Amino acid sequence: MIKFAFISMFMLLLTGGCGGNNPSSAELERRTITRKIRLVEASGGLVMMVGGETLTSDEVIESPAELGGTYVPPIEYFKPIAQASELDQFKERVREYLTGILMGKISNMLLYQEIKREVGENVEVALEKQAEKAMREFVMDYGGDQIRADEALQERGMDWKSFEEQQKKSMLIQWYVSKKMPNNRPVTHSELMECYNQMKDESFAIPAAIQFRLIDIQPGRLKLWQIDERHKLAKLLADRLLERIQSGEDFSELAIQYSHGPFREFGGLWKPVRPDSLAAPYDTLAAEAEKTEPGQIAGLIETAEHVFIMKLEAKQSAGYVPFGDVQEQVRNKIVFDRQSEVLSQVNAELFQQAELSKTDEFVDFCLDKIYQMRDQSVTVKRNIYKGTETQSRKDTNTSLPGAGMGMPGHLRRR
Repeated sequence: MIKFAFISMFMLLLTGGCGGNNPSSAELERRTITRKIRLVEASGGLVMMVGGETLTSDEVIESPAELGGTYVPPIEYFKPIAQASELDQFKERVREYLTGILMGKISNMLLYQEIKREVGENVEVALEKQAEKAMREFVMDYGGDQIRADEALQERGMDWKSFEEQQKKSMLIQWYVSKKMPNNRPVTHSELMECYNQMKDESFAIPAAIQFRLIDIQPGRLKLWQIDERHKLAKLLADRLLERIQSGEDFSELAIQYSHGPFREFGGLWKPVRPDSLAAPYDTLAAEAEKTEPGQIAGLIETAEHVFIMKLEAKQSAGYVPFGDVQEQVRNKIVFDRQSEVLSQVNAELFQQAELSKTDEFVDFCLDKIYQMRDQSVTVKRNIYKGTETQSRKDTNTSLPGAGMGMPGHLRRR
């Protein structure tokens, strides 16, 4: 999130640069023209013109987007569906997703164009400085290790040039949204508490948990005795072990020597678990843990196939992270939601004024292109900081390659 100092700096830089609040009829006409969305025939097929900017089908299907919980080029994500479907079926299954990706790109382009028109060009110097700072901070997030930072960007499907552009756009959009916020009113305590109560089940819940050591005597493992005597002998052994524990012998040492359980080599120590996650026959331990305090011994606990002695190490009741510990996180959520609401309103206004009638045809073109390439190797074009480089690879599930992604020399740590 942009710091208030940075926003204030923007306000100073932009004072007088917006041309007033009442645009002339010529300006209104220019805005209307630039918001038109057209399809244009070009080499390789259709391209979309959004307010004078070009959006190609390659940018839509090859630029990483959030799909299935990860960032991946749509052409990679949808090709298995294309390979297993007829064209009409493929389009029916995928159209909604690709339309969402396209509309997101159009939205970003229209919003950025609107902001640039309003603020003018005098903001570029401030954006450059802040973007350079963000790039240095990104490297420092990886301990100043340039190679690790390069790899992290590669995993996002980005290079340093696209990262810099993303930072500049993000900062400008956040400034614009904060400027549009109604009076930037403070967050009240009642709003904080209401938001906390809405968030707490999903974000701040602390599940119940127990941790224990266990001596697990299993009659079936006493092979030298008659089957009908094994449970009796297991109970007798557990009784004697319990007496030794109560006399002061070390629980973990006895578990190593006598337990048949899965963690005997760790002194019978289990990792913390949720009581309701314990499957039979270990679910009986959860009920005993409710009646037992940490440090106490519970036993003998008998089931058909086990005789347990449990030492409760720790117990955590279900609850929530206290409000005071997450107050700032809740405040950030409220501010983020306010900004998102403003951004949605701005986008809605832009879309209302834009002519979107050609988007269906362009989505169709993109889907046809993916389907035609369903059995081909993927060629991903990536804009590298120093020039443009095209990289080819076989269609695999590996992440995109990122050779040549070195950070600009003037931004490297000296």
